Amino acid sequence: MKKNLFLIILSFSTLISTGQVTQVLQFLADSSMAHASLSMLILDSDSDKIVAQYDPERSLPQASILKLITTAVALEKLGPDHKFRTTILYKGKIKHGQLDGDLIIRGGGDPALGSENFTEIYNAFIDKWIEDIRKAGIRKIKGRVITDDSYFDYEPVPSGWVWDDIGNYYGAGAYGLSVYDNTLKIHYRTGEKGSLPEVTAIVPGTSGINLISYLTASGASDNGYIYLAPYSTKGWVSGTIPENKEDFILKGSLPDPPIFIARQLTERLNTLQIKVKGESATFRLSPANDQSEPVIISETYSPALSEIIDVLNHKSVNLYAEHLIKELGKIYKNNGTTSSGAVVIKEFLDSIGINSDGMFLEDGSGLSSLDAVNAVSMVRLLHYMEKKSKSFNYYYNSLPEPGKEGTLKNVFRDPVFENRLRAKSGSLTRVRSYAGYLKTISGRNMIFCIIVNNYNGSSAGVIKSMENILKEIVEKY
Repeated sequence: MKKNLFLIILSFSTLISTGQVTQVLQFLADSSMAHASLSMLILDSDSDKIVAQYDPERSLPQASILKLITTAVALEKLGPDHKFRTTILYKGKIKHGQLDGDLIIRGGGDPALGSENFTEIYNAFIDKWIEDIRKAGIRKIKGRVITDDSYFDYEPVPSGWVWDDIGNYYGAGAYGLSVYDNTLKIHYRTGEKGSLPEVTAIVPGTSGINLISYLTASGASDNGYIYLAPYSTKGWVSGTIPENKEDFILKGSLPDPPIFIARQLTERLNTLQIKVKGESATFRLSPANDQSEPVIISETYSPALSEIIDVLNHKSVNLYAEHLIKELGKIYKNNGTTSSGAVVIKEFLDSIGINSDGMFLEDGSGLSSLDAVNAVSMVRLLHYMEKKSKSFNYYYNSLPEPGKEGTLKNVFRDPVFENRLRAKSGSLTRVRSYAGYLKTISGRNMIFCIIVNNYNGSSAGVIKSMENILKEIVEKY
């Protein structure tokens, strides 16, 4: 009954209604909002009554709060215990310690293989592979190490990602076999202003990438950008990084993780006197012709989906979200593409009574400038998760808290929000958004979504206004 009442209220609500929330009126009157768009809805989830709204059905680019949709549907459709599997196999025959065939690393869509976020789970995973290769009796490989990266499609970067993002760590694409968060770390030693930084190390070391540097040292901020397309081996670095640093790390995206891990395993095997004759490859570059059944040597399992989502939402990891939307497409449409995953998400939303017509999903993370959602759809989903989902505790606990680790660490620092707010933030150029759960001083439970586009002035001012709106809700209701 409550759910139906909520839907009726939203269906017949006026587009502009701020209730008694004076901070909303002040925000709208601010000069920074003169040319801006706002989609906002704040709901009392105990009574299913709207507290405040402004143009709640207006679809706008929303940035990273889109992850709330991707992770909710992943939990509901895949389950919190879902795991990804990476497999080491071989094809051919083993005779007198020699494998007359290929060693295969088969990706299973694991977004976190080798990630620093899960060091205990993936501790020395390549050593474990090599140990199992030895146990299989392999001392020499006549063929090659090849990665089966066909689990997902070969289009790692979704539509609408801008060139400035793609080469940097937060713009890493999703591959059938991703590794080390698909992140390339370039270590620099910098000198005085205007000097050329010196590269001291590249981690991981086996990259096969040639980067021309137009980078200089200046100031104290990181304004360095890596321009490197997926599957490419050449690119450049430009901008500025902090001066007079003994070890400054600029993080970029690994352009071809499948070939990288094949080369890394080959090098490790050769170092340990398990000689590999052939050149490393991937199924994308060299499709398998041998249709014989491979033999499994070793398996590596990911953390549970609930653990991955906890990191994803706390740290706003775009890569993990892109893997999840492809995994939804793979499992439910037998097609590991972003577009198939988007269809699964929309079908799920429609099945629980959320009209997805005003939702435009070009990726799973919100990095695409072509995405758009509205406050009504977001609040309805958050409402569903709170009231209906068996995975709500995992979902709720994955959302950052103000002043603590995660993306809310430096915002909502007013003591009134302590232990009262769980939310996801979103930010792109001229886009700021927040969505999540809020508890008032009187004990009321609120669900909110605020999306602002094309404001003037500073982002800090817009964020402060959004904080003021939620503070008034906490104190007043």
